[in-house]
Amino acid sequence: MPQLYEYLGVVVYFWSNEHEPIHVHGQYQGTESRAEFVIQEGKIVQIVFKNVSGKKPLPKKQLADFKVLVQTFSHDIKGKWEAYFDDGIKPDKVRITRRLQ
Repeated sequence: MPQLYEYLGVVVYFWSNEHEPIHVHGQYQGTESRAEFVIQEGKIVQIVFKNVSGKKPLPKKQLADFKVLVQTFSHDIKGKWEAYFDDGIKPDKVRITRRLQ
């Protein structure tokens, strides 16, 4: 389970055996939500945030933080996904301790 970011307590990751579409999970104290990337012609055109089946969704504050992080780092996330699944390069986890705007 490669972890990409930790942001104000929310851990963002994807599973090693994931599937398309490109997506990441945000987890916080036993709750979890997911962000799916809609990509057309190699470009991110939309990010859809969803609940994870069988899990309690992120609380409102943490979901807002997850959304800001994913939107801010969307291109980096896409690149890390492609590097991991296409080239086998494990991403380094980045800890962000300041609130993103």
